[in-house]
Amino acid sequence: MVLKAPMTESNLCYLDHNATTPLLPQAEAAVRESLAAFGNPSSVHATGRRARAMVEDARERLGSAVGASAAEIIFTSGGTEANDLALRGFAAAQGCKSLIVAGIEHASVLAAAAGATVIPCDARGAIDLSALEEALKSLPRPALIALMLANNETGVLQPIDAAIALARTYGAYIHCDAVQAFGKMPIDFSSLVVDSMSLSAHKMGGLKGIGALLVRRGCEVSPELVGGGQERRRRAGTENVTGIVSFGTAAGEVPRLLADTPRIRALRDQLESSLRRIAPQVNIYGETAARLPNTSCVALANVTSETQVMRLDLAGVAVSAGSACSSGKIAPSHVLLAMGIPPAEAKSAIRVSLGWTTKEADIARFIDAWQPLTLNAAA
Repeated sequence: MVLKAPMTESNLCYLDHNATTPLLPQAEAAVRESLAAFGNPSSVHATGRRARAMVEDARERLGSAVGASAAEIIFTSGGTEANDLALRGFAAAQGCKSLIVAGIEHASVLAAAAGATVIPCDARGAIDLSALEEALKSLPRPALIALMLANNETGVLQPIDAAIALARTYGAYIHCDAVQAFGKMPIDFSSLVVDSMSLSAHKMGGLKGIGALLVRRGCEVSPELVGGGQERRRRAGTENVTGIVSFGTAAGEVPRLLADTPRIRALRDQLESSLRRIAPQVNIYGETAARLPNTSCVALANVTSETQVMRLDLAGVAVSAGSACSSGKIAPSHVLLAMGIPPAEAKSAIRVSLGWTTKEADIARFIDAWQPLTLNAAA
């Protein structure tokens, strides 16, 4: 049976907010209203103008939420397209001769930067700044660095300010994937001084299928999608009005989301302390690093990620593993492998990610469902 409203059903404990978070009520209401604006936002008649007004209002709201001007925002189909446009279109327009990526980047960055120089990270999951500087010294210039703000699997915050300083020293550009960070920590594009930044709506309460690439004023971007003049000729295709409206509305709720982070952090800490009490041998990756307040990446030796995810799912608890291959079998996380975690250990990791719907009862339910799995764990 298909559940019509799974996020409000008492039989589902949803702890996979880093994959997608439930639609905020304010965004849902705005989506319903936007459905009446059926006109093409590029049309000049009244229905088209109404749709265009909704798009531009959402652009202004998103800009206000992240400290960007409306002219710096390009709407895309999501974070993956935004990263692709940065690594290809932005890099090409700036004449970049080298690409540098951190080994813990999202797969959409690594795939778009084929042949790039990959920078290792330390055991806590943060990029090795010394290795980054060596790469900047030796590679043809200008280079484009891709460094995420917060890791989607461990929640570990990257030393973006130090990376920006290195980029400026060596005349490099820097792209920041902020998809996982948006709505969970303050972001100000104007003061961060990166050259481009990717965002996605469904990680912070908007619809799936809509994202944005922010491109700093004065920088150019070569379109990957051509055939129309939309998005100031930087991304062709009729705008997803409903998705954009959801994004702008969710962005307007960012102050409320950020105000909720102390509560979420307390729940995350409660979860981890319970895990430690039940199974002292459990590994919590990035535990000593600065992290997002909602993310725990944990491994239980001798119990595979796949087993944990399936057993928890049968108990009505939704979590995820680090990554999944196309066949549907769970593979070791490339992030954990980049941190030096042995493959066998990485295959026992799951990600528990909290969000605005998470309650204390969800933590208790997760612990109750997870505890029996420890019987198969190593002593």
